[in-house]
This record gives sequence, structure tokens and C-alpha cells, in this order.
Amino acid sequence: MDNLAQLWMQYKRAEVEATERRRDIEDIMLASGKTEWAGYKVRVTARDNWKIDGDRLQEVAAERGLSAHLSSLFRWKPEVNMTLWKASDPAITKPLLAAITITPGRPSFAISKED
Repeated sequence: MDNLAQLWMQYKRAEVEATERRRDIEDIMLASGKTEWAGYKVRVTARDNWKIDGDRLQEVAAERGLSAHLSSLFRWKPEVNMTLWKASDPAITKPLLAAITITPGRPSFAISKED
């Protein structure tokens, strides 16, 4: 048990290095344009990441008379502003809990060696 933190750090470094090496290989494969490598078939799916400024989107839609289309073209995902939530009156937040499901997430770790 004493060396668990040390092992975690070792495996975390190996994970980062493995990810970097894998991405280097992927870059080479992409640059080649080939879809077969020594008997292996390679399928690459490229996707774009879209980040939406919800406030700006609603503003533009209102300006152009397109607000009615937002609910069909976009999924709206409310997120809790934990700083404001914690600072708010429980008379406000407690009833809202009926619409919120809270489940434990996987803990994250950041371990560094003490000097």
C-alpha cells in the first residue's frame, strides 16, 4: 500500500506517453492516405467539434425571427453554476432539486512527489 501513489504516477506517465505515441502513428497514417497497412484495414472517421455560445445563438435567432427553430435544431443542456448554487438561498435551490439527479462521478487524481 505504501507505493500506490508511486505506481499511480508511473502508470499515469506511461499512459500519457502511450497516447502521444499512438497519436504520432495516427498522424503518419492520415498523412499517407492509405487505408490498408500490412493486412490491416484502417477506417478513419473525422468529426468536427462544435461549441455553441447559447446566449449569442438566442440573440441571433431573435434578431432574425428564427427562435422557433432552436428547440428542434439544438439540444439544450442546463448546467448548474455550483458557485451561485451554493451561495443561493435554500428556499430557491431545495425545490429545484426535484429536477436534478445527482450521482457520484469517478474521482480524479493529481499526484506529485514531495521534494
